[in-house]
Amino acid sequence: MLLAIDVGNSNITLGLVEDGRVAGTRRAVTPPRATVDEAELLLRELLDLDGLRLEDVDRVVLASVVPQVGRAIASAVARRGLPLLEATADNVPIPVRVDQPSEVGADRLVNALAAGRRYGTPAMVLDFGTATTVDVVARDGAFIGGAIAPGIELGLEALSARTARLPRVEPLRPEHAIGRDTVSAIRSGAVYGTIGLARELLDRIRAELLADAPGSRVAVVLTGGVSQLPWIDELPGVDAIDPDLTLSGLAILAAEAAPSAWSSATPSPTATARHTTVTARGARAAAGGTGR
Repeated sequence: MLLAIDVGNSNITLGLVEDGRVAGTRRAVTPPRATVDEAELLLRELLDLDGLRLEDVDRVVLASVVPQVGRAIASAVARRGLPLLEATADNVPIPVRVDQPSEVGADRLVNALAAGRRYGTPAMVLDFGTATTVDVVARDGAFIGGAIAPGIELGLEALSARTARLPRVEPLRPEHAIGRDTVSAIRSGAVYGTIGLARELLDRIRAELLADAPGSRVAVVLTGGVSQLPWIDELPGVDAIDPDLTLSGLAILAAEAAPSAWSSATPSPTATARHTTVTARGARAAAGGTGR
């Protein structure tokens, strides 16, 4: 079984991949930091929700924008002796035509990969996460950049935290653009402001894409948690809402990557010895021993 892991700023999402498709997902809040043991425990607990064990996994493909947590997960995977593929500009099988490829978030690269493969090119991926990002795919399938703005949830949190009297508001569909009280005014500004931001970015980026590829049809794909809120239907010109786009991109990467791109590790002697010692102590304790 292939396990795809997307470590985002807000959530860690796991996807079970069968026959190249994401068959099931689980999600947890991304911790600000994690030890290797904590990372392994998190993976085990999420898999256990589907009656699976980490030992059922054959390979792991990972995209992370939180370096400390990503490293902890990679180390936990390596400690279990599982082949690991971490998405980077060097191994995602599309051209990356930006000034600093190494600075591009791995999630944006696999989003571009999945969008091009699944929905055609040129394409724009609007990812509503902690940040609102637009990932742009050229007609030849290359990732060519995009835009980054604060996400709606981040904006609402900042508004509440940095003001004396404004409350934290959920991003629900406003009844009117003119808010008659504080909550409805914030909701109007946040939701319609996000729709306006997205529409303007899509319009301007589409115009630039068409200038380079006249007559093309630009596919527009939405992903991220906010993309599933009901008011997103007010954003025009959307071809698909694909909440598992990043995981699908990781599955495509795993299928197309060269064997040399995978790191194949074996459990370290220290980790193996520690596991054996703990197991032996547990067995002695169960038999009424002292464990010493």
